[in-house]
Amino acid sequence: MSTNNSFSGIIDHYASRLPVSEAMKPVSLGEGGTPLIKLRNIPRLVGKDIELYVKYEGLNPTGSFKDRGMTLAVTKAVEEGSEAIICASTGNTSAAAAAYAARAGITAFVLIPEGKIALGKLAQTLMYGAVVIQIRGNFDDGMRLVKEVAGKAPVTIVNSINPYRIEGQKTAAFEIVDQLGGAPDFHCLPVGNAGNITAYWKGYSEYASESQGHPSVTSSCPIMVGYQAAGSAPFVIGGMVDHPETVATAIRIGHPQSWDLAWLAQKESGGWFDKVEDDEILRVQKMLAENEGVFCEPASAASLAGALHDIESGKIPEESSIVCTLTGNGLKDPDTAIKQCHIQPVTIEPELDAVKRAILDRL
Repeated sequence: MSTNNSFSGIIDHYASRLPVSEAMKPVSLGEGGTPLIKLRNIPRLVGKDIELYVKYEGLNPTGSFKDRGMTLAVTKAVEEGSEAIICASTGNTSAAAAAYAARAGITAFVLIPEGKIALGKLAQTLMYGAVVIQIRGNFDDGMRLVKEVAGKAPVTIVNSINPYRIEGQKTAAFEIVDQLGGAPDFHCLPVGNAGNITAYWKGYSEYASESQGHPSVTSSCPIMVGYQAAGSAPFVIGGMVDHPETVATAIRIGHPQSWDLAWLAQKESGGWFDKVEDDEILRVQKMLAENEGVFCEPASAASLAGALHDIESGKIPEESSIVCTLTGNGLKDPDTAIKQCHIQPVTIEPELDAVKRAILDRL
């Protein structure tokens, strides 16, 4: 899915800021270098004077932000002699793990919740050749089992509890600072397992620290805001959720693994967590596609839906610069997208008059 053929991958591009050595051989698919898109039509539609951007991580090689962390996690696993990796996943992690394992020539084992994974993500994982194990449980059950089995089998966990995943994912914050010429006022993200908000905060903090004493480098840290689906919102209620439910499958996680670090990011940045209803997530997913030409998966739209709500309420002031991370491509979950498209294809005879009528009827 990546469209950036000139970007050499985050390990090569940000080697000086990552825990890598010159002798390391990166397992890369050219991840990173994703576009930061300034929204032009939605601010006008909502009638607000805001500088609103989306960081479109859906244009990474496997279609999600997970590739940033996976390239480093798999590279380090291979360097340390591992012949197999393992993860629990709601879909995007399994696709990334499977792809990078294939690239490295090692085996990927993935545990997914039966019937709770979007079709596009399952197709990717199977095509990349991973060993897919479906469990009659949710992501949190899978994560528990992965941690248990890793202590008894020669496999490397590549979920976000692997510190190299966070190291890789922090590079998105570096890119945003480079793309904007500084950090935004607010950074809004969907939150599931909470590794991404942790990674972005780490990236912004490191960049800001690096800029001290270097007049040519200007950077500060944004206020970090995390949005969860209402049926899967442990950070909002302040406790774990045993049976999370949401149409946004990528954030259907009730026991986040980066719990403490995500709270730290929120507190240190002066930010907050909030929840978004499923119908609003889907409405904004469609709004973004129809008005800006950017197609993201439902979980991604939670960041923009939450930001628009807080802009409307005044919690995020006008004239602010805001970046919303879109974590995954809309093609990850085609079924959900098609279900909310009320205009369906029109079938006509292969004749000029029929084509003309079909066009004129809609003008």
